[in-house]
Amino acid sequence: MSQGNNLAKGFLIGFLAGGTVGAIVALLTAPKTGKELRADIKQKSDEYFDEAEKYISEAKDKARELINEGKKKSEKIIHDAKVKSDDILKDAEKIFKDAKSKSSDILNTGKEKIELEADRLKSSVKAGIDAYKEAKNQ
Repeated sequence: MSQGNNLAKGFLIGFLAGGTVGAIVALLTAPKTGKELRADIKQKSDEYFDEAEKYISEAKDKARELINEGKKKSEKIIHDAKVKSDDILKDAEKIFKDAKSKSSDILNTGKEKIELEADRLKSSVKAGIDAYKEAKNQ
């Protein structure tokens, strides 16, 4: 942006200097009286200053437009980033809940299998003890 700003300043200075020199040369080579020449020089310098002010005003307006456009774009980027981060967070929470639910289901299923096997083992041990006692008593 600095390079564009310097380019605009250089253009403005060149425009004003070239216009002024051209006007002065034209006025000095014209066959006029000193009073008329001074009046023409004053008129031309006023015109150039008016043009310069107009150019500066337009440049300021354009700069404001560019700044506002940049602000709008940055606000949109920030908004989009917030929306995406919220979506990612919601997805992560869903994945966490699903994983927690599945691990809870697996844990419950494992507990049930262990309890079932423990009951079978107890029954087998009891049957073995009962068979031993019965065989011993005979």
